[in-house]
Amino acid sequence: MKRKIFILHEIYGVNDFIKMQAEAYSNANTTVECISLYSDNRIFPYEQEQEAYEYFINEVGFDAPLEKITKIILEARTYYDEVLLIGFSVGATLAWRLSTLPLQGVVCVYGSRIRQYLDVIPSCPTLVILPSHEKSFNVHELKETLDACPSVHTRQYLGQHGFMDFNNPNYHYRSYLQSQTEISQFFDIKQGGLCNEPK
Repeated sequence: MKRKIFILHEIYGVNDFIKMQAEAYSNANTTVECISLYSDNRIFPYEQEQEAYEYFINEVGFDAPLEKITKIILEARTYYDEVLLIGFSVGATLAWRLSTLPLQGVVCVYGSRIRQYLDVIPSCPTLVILPSHEKSFNVHELKETLDACPSVHTRQYLGQHGFMDFNNPNYHYRSYLQSQTEISQFFDIKQGGLCNEPK
């Protein structure tokens, strides 16, 4: 069985964390591709969080990338037995909006803007990983709403937005391990070499 996994990045671009995620899910049967939402493939350092956020909102947004990514996914469906999608932060919100496509699975990791697109009804198994706390809204209320969706599985882990990324100030080692295991089980991929990340 041939499988393709697409990864949608955070506001920072295809950085080391996103590349590490790609390596985590790659194996003999699985090809992983990171889709850059930035036409110039730029990468923002973490210190430029506000600048990165403003660039994403003003230059990319949550609507413009959908057509391009849909085309990429549908093309991949003709070559692969399974096509899956994983997104982080803004990428998670885009992944949520694309969950109505003919995919075999979607993972959304701390996609806080999902709350603005609750009219979306995923047509495939969709795993939504949430932090225990977000500055701008009540995470528990969002979790309750998502739990009512038939094909959606939610998991909530201790920490704030960005807790899976060991370069992020909000990195939480235990929650990172739990999330990584959860995603791997959802994709039914055996983990390899991921437990050696810094505490």
